[in-house]
Amino acid sequence: MNLKKLLKIAINASIEGGQEIIKVYETEFEVEQKSDHTPLTLADKNCNKVIEDFLLKTNIPILSEEGNKVSYSERKKWEYFWLVDPLDGTKEFVKRNGEFTVNIALIHNRSPIMGVIFVPVDNVLYYAMEGLGSFKINRSKIINNLDSLILDSKKLPLVDKRASFVVVGSRSHMSSETEVFFENKKKEYGDIEVMAIGSSLKICMVAEGKADAYPRYAPTMEWDTGAGHAIAKMAGFSVLQYNTEKEVVYNKKDLLNPWFLVE
Repeated sequence: MNLKKLLKIAINASIEGGQEIIKVYETEFEVEQKSDHTPLTLADKNCNKVIEDFLLKTNIPILSEEGNKVSYSERKKWEYFWLVDPLDGTKEFVKRNGEFTVNIALIHNRSPIMGVIFVPVDNVLYYAMEGLGSFKINRSKIINNLDSLILDSKKLPLVDKRASFVVVGSRSHMSSETEVFFENKKKEYGDIEVMAIGSSLKICMVAEGKADAYPRYAPTMEWDTGAGHAIAKMAGFSVLQYNTEKEVVYNKKDLLNPWFLVE
């Protein structure tokens, strides 16, 4: 399996998908409610279509938040599969605060080995691959040469000297367990800084070195975290299940993630 070729395809899928999101973002779009009461827009659908057009050519199965659902009896046979969230942070999209992303991960035997996160509003691209590392670059056009992109990219984590300990929090989710985590870190480090940001950008902040920890003691789905998990992992960080040393895994019967800590 040519992972570099697959990474190039995933990067281009995320960029072109992101361009479809911006087309909708610049209009007076309508917001639907899915059965789980989460929002859905034309941007989610259009981006998903673009990404699937790219990824179907690889002959690797796709599990997408907005795609056709596959039974566990079928997908448990998968050795490799693409895990896609075409628009992570639809609530942020609706609020028009720019903090939403396109997420594409490649999972091998339940672990992420590749991740791509594209931020359409800022044209920021994060990407990672096992054996290669994690990277960040500003990019608005699809790529023809992966090696040239890597040369132009910044390797994560970036050097970021800070006086205080920084914890990433969610604008929308704050459980009592998260508050306890914050209090414990205050006792350990004194005054701590809380960084609030939306979508999978929270994991990217740790991978980038802008934050020290991201406790997510609230519900997420596998497609919310697969790409970010890869980017954090290849940058030297861990994504561990709540109060354990066990890494978060994928392609479970129930696609709901356990609580986890990125640090």
